[in-house]
Formats: sequence, C-alpha cells, structure tokens
Amino acid sequence: MTKPTYSYRITVTPTGVPKQDVTLRPALSFDATCHDDMIGIVERARATTGLNADEAAAMAVGLKLLGEVVLREKHNTLFDPLRSGIRDFIAGLKALGHREA
Repeated sequence: MTKPTYSYRITVTPTGVPKQDVTLRPALSFDATCHDDMIGIVERARATTGLNADEAAAMAVGLKLLGEVVLREKHNTLFDPLRSGIRDFIAGLKALGHREA
C-alpha cells in the first residue's frame, strides 16, 4: 500500500544578483512530495525556532525536501553521512515545539 503524500510545486525565483554584469536566471520549478504538511511545518518553525520568518521557512522547506529524498533513497550510500544528523536535528526541532506548547 502506498503511503499518502502531500504534493508541492517548489519554485525558486531569482530576485537579485551580486553584481551588475550578472543576468538574472529564469525561475526554477519542480514537483516534490512529502509525507508531512510542509506548510504546517513552516508555521511551527516560525513560531518555535527563534529564526526570522524567511530563515525559518528556508530551513524547514530545505530540511523537509532533503529529508524526503534521504528517506526514499534508503539504500543510496551517498546519504549515509547525513542520516543520523538529520534524524537528531529533526528530533531537536520537534522538542522545541513541545516546549512551546
């Protein structure tokens, strides 16, 4: 049985460049799935981490996107160095939410 997932369209739109002679690149979009409500996770991260709203959103979305790939690619040794660190970091984030509740 397939686990239910949330589906997302992720879009990264350049809004500035470091030098005047560099041209803005076109937006990048891709589809991603997640077993959690990513919007809810961003809302909790904004409320509990002490990061500003944009930093909390970037951290939460980046972590969830990477975490989902690591979960799906459980036999890919490329991700072996990350597995325990991601697991520990997520546990720490969840603990922050429980302390705030």
